[in-house]
Amino acid sequence: MRRGIVLPETPRQRRERAALEEDIRSLDLRGKPLPIRPRLFRSSADAYLVATRGPLPYMLRLREIERLIDELETKLRGEWRELAESSGRDASTFAREWTAAVRAASFDEINDLIERHNRWYPVESRLPMDPRRGDYVLVNGSDYRLDPLDPEWVLERYPPDLARALAED
Repeated sequence: MRRGIVLPETPRQRRERAALEEDIRSLDLRGKPLPIRPRLFRSSADAYLVATRGPLPYMLRLREIERLIDELETKLRGEWRELAESSGRDASTFAREWTAAVRAASFDEINDLIERHNRWYPVESRLPMDPRRGDYVLVNGSDYRLDPLDPEWVLERYPPDLARALAED
């Protein structure tokens, strides 16, 4: 029964104790109250950010897609205005040159990110299935898939309309 008998410390126990002491010394929460960690909670993006110490891959990818689209729109808007001003008030020349410029534009980098987003977003965000639709649930009332960019996307935003291009400021 060995009551009151203290056994000698084994090498394994010494290593474990030393590791624990090192953890306590290096712990940055030492002397501070521990953060509240509720056990029954709904997972959210905030919880993931805290747990992983940063945004998840789909969050980074969406941020990059938005940044690239903003840059592209700024560039296209500038080119649209510049071409309108240099066209000499000739609407047919402007329409022809603008349409040709848009059709020559490359959307490969953004479309590659959009394709990866469409492929991996449901897995990375743990998107549940909707049995009625036989597809993933809607995100904020719409499909999670993003449409790839193409010349029609540009022409919807910046049409080959000289009067509109000159009126925009």
